[in-house]
Amino acid sequence: MSTATTRAARDNRATSTEGRSPEELRDLVSHWGAELELAPAETIIEWAAATFGDRFAITSSMGDAVLAHLASRVVPGVDVVFLDTGYHFIETIGTRDAVEATLDVTMRTVLPEQSVAEQDATHGPELFRTDPDLCCALRKVEPLRRTLASYDAWATGLRRAETHDRVIAPVIGWDARKQKVKVSPLARWSDDQVGAYVAEHGVLVNPLVHDGYPSIGCWPCTRRVAPGDDARSGRWAGTTKTECGIHA
Repeated sequence: MSTATTRAARDNRATSTEGRSPEELRDLVSHWGAELELAPAETIIEWAAATFGDRFAITSSMGDAVLAHLASRVVPGVDVVFLDTGYHFIETIGTRDAVEATLDVTMRTVLPEQSVAEQDATHGPELFRTDPDLCCALRKVEPLRRTLASYDAWATGLRRAETHDRVIAPVIGWDARKQKVKVSPLARWSDDQVGAYVAEHGVLVNPLVHDGYPSIGCWPCTRRVAPGDDARSGRWAGTTKTECGIHA
């Protein structure tokens, strides 16, 4: 997109207030999905900002700040949604704070309906162990669903290279469960491309990445990964669970 289009995207963020219907959103996906499949990540974000205005946000689990950094360059002040589950590593919270302090973004930290103590009282202690699917649903999936009511489209850092389950993740897709447009600007990026972007721009990376945690979730459900093992093998290790449910 041109510089003029980028400027329009920023202007639209200041004036866009009303959301589109699910039918209108699906039509946008049908038209633009194939059109933008091979577009650079910056162009995809420019399109999303120009199309949805301030009803577009990005999400970040703070494994790194690649998507937040890239989006802040294209759409200064972009909303960054962070789901604070109450179970994050201190390094993850520190990365969130550093992103908020150093990048031109608007950080939205979202909490579950219940604190960890309240959840323990309702469902029993260590729900992450007794029913990890319910724990994720309460502390991640539902808070995101609630937050996305304010948006028509959300961008994720989802990449096809991360796991075989994500090979078919479209760059512009329709999330039928959330009734939202799901944008994955980095879907086609390889691990090498991510590393090159981090090195070129000095992007913030969660310190745990350099301590054997290539994929970082909540501390009770995340383990170190041996060199050469699948990057996500440390998530819910010892169980058949592979996703939290956000991308289901």
